[in-house]
Amino acid sequence: MRRIPVLDALFTRPVTETAPPPARHKPPARFPGSAQLRHVDAGSCNGCEVEIAQVFAPVCDAGRFGVRLVASPRHADGLLVTGVVTRNMATPLEKTLEAVPRPRVVVACGDCAVDGGVFAGAYGVVGPVGDVVPVDVEIPGCPPDPTAITEALRGLTGR
Repeated sequence: MRRIPVLDALFTRPVTETAPPPARHKPPARFPGSAQLRHVDAGSCNGCEVEIAQVFAPVCDAGRFGVRLVASPRHADGLLVTGVVTRNMATPLEKTLEAVPRPRVVVACGDCAVDGGVFAGAYGVVGPVGDVVPVDVEIPGCPPDPTAITEALRGLTGR
């Protein structure tokens, strides 16, 4: 008997992991329902970007919690910043944040973005993201686990 792949897709379960239960005493969501984020790589090694790709891939699927990455800061509710801020990226990061309409949020993802990580004090480095723009949410880790990123982003939407 010949199998038809399209029909198999209709009868198989989704690949996504089940969502962890919401926290009992969670703070109110900054963007109830959905949040559009513009990703800015301020000078990372791309380890965090690999994990962010997993967050939006089918297994974690942050889109089901109302979080999306957008191409323009004018369409965003905030910034998702990775990496330590280099001297060449300090001004573009500030200008990108200025282009995001208010109310807005800045999420620092990874140890480098949170506190400078292994690059702290290097010659071409201004510092962590908080030294250049105000940070609302910090996600530590080198690189952070996709579930930690997903949980932090869920906190923005309350879903």
